[in-house]
Amino acid sequence: MYLPDVELHEAASLDDASALLSRYAPDARLLAGGTDVLVDLKTGRLNVHHVITLGGINQLRGMMSSNDGLRIGAMTTIGELEHSSFLKGGYVILHDASSRMAALQVRNVATVGGNIAGAVPCADLPPALMVLKTRLEIWSPGGKRTMPLEELLLGPRETSLQSDEILTAILVPPPPPPECFGAAYERFALREGNAIAVASVAAGVEFESDMTVREARLVLGAVAPMPRLVESVDKLLAGRRLDESALSAAANVAMEAAEPISDIRGSAQYRRELVGILTKRALLKAARRVEGGGA
Repeated sequence: MYLPDVELHEAASLDDASALLSRYAPDARLLAGGTDVLVDLKTGRLNVHHVITLGGINQLRGMMSSNDGLRIGAMTTIGELEHSSFLKGGYVILHDASSRMAALQVRNVATVGGNIAGAVPCADLPPALMVLKTRLEIWSPGGKRTMPLEELLLGPRETSLQSDEILTAILVPPPPPPECFGAAYERFALREGNAIAVASVAAGVEFESDMTVREARLVLGAVAPMPRLVESVDKLLAGRRLDESALSAAANVAMEAAEPISDIRGSAQYRRELVGILTKRALLKAARRVEGGGA
């Protein structure tokens, strides 16, 4: 596969990127890490003649922790996220997702913003971020706005971003204290390294002092057109301990909520069964993190 003829434009600022988008739309695409866009150009899935790189916009990089939560610049790499000292307590689910994504070389180039805005159904970060009730910062020449992550994703490779909008930051609110909240991400892939998820489940659970469930969030990945929040799991588990009965009930609900397809990586039924197994694992891991003090 060869990269087709494209003209590369290096944006020096958000205003510069927006002006380039306006000038060449709809024949233009933003480039972050390039691990998806360049492949799409080579395979013909994406057919544009102008590529605008965001690598020169320093304000899109870096992470910051405050009382308001965790702010992750959209151009922060997956590798930088993986090794961040901020990923403790309830944030550790982001280490689960980032450390198991692709190969080391890819993680050192791929960006957090690209993993979200690419809207690929099997992306690892969106389910984990949705469990943490993440919001996104969106910039346009008219100003900034924020929105829940789930409102960005409309379908495979389709988002609600307008033509002049750019994802600038990921805003993760502070999770509850680790003595009452645990979150975990579980995935299954056909091989250990450089393989995309066949199915994945992210779980976040807040517990009462007696380890009964106060609130639960469960998000499925790679088994629907976009990450799927299984809203009924919260009511199902509220007030219960995560014993085998509760885990099996949650697994069944998650399997029913899945909408998998059959392809070279596995049949729809195989993926559905994986969802049940991964749901139990993610919920149990979340509970054990609370019992272990958030480790």
